[in-house]
Amino acid sequence: MAIQLYMDHNDVPRAITDGLRVRGVDIITALEDGTAEVDDPELLDRVSKLGRVLFTRDYNLLQEATKRQRTGILFPGIIYAHQLRISIGDCIRNLEIIAKTGEPEDLLNRVQYLPL
Repeated sequence: MAIQLYMDHNDVPRAITDGLRVRGVDIITALEDGTAEVDDPELLDRVSKLGRVLFTRDYNLLQEATKRQRTGILFPGIIYAHQLRISIGDCIRNLEIIAKTGEPEDLLNRVQYLPL
């Protein structure tokens, strides 16, 4: 089963979302889902409910992930890309590889950093 992605509302360029959709990756954005204004804990709760892996470039979400890992609260996973350390094209290619070749349990309760 392919990994389904959820695009964070903070600092994820539309070009990444559009590039992945053209490549057939299953994506929902926070804006489309009506969660563009929610706090990080609420956002992770939402992706958990949907069973989607969150893609973000928001460093603060890593703190929430660490908190959940330490307290045993499961989440479907986070893929994090620093805004200055990976190009949009490389980000699209890396996310496509993860989405199409990975399994949801590969990222369960984990943070995957890009670039691969």
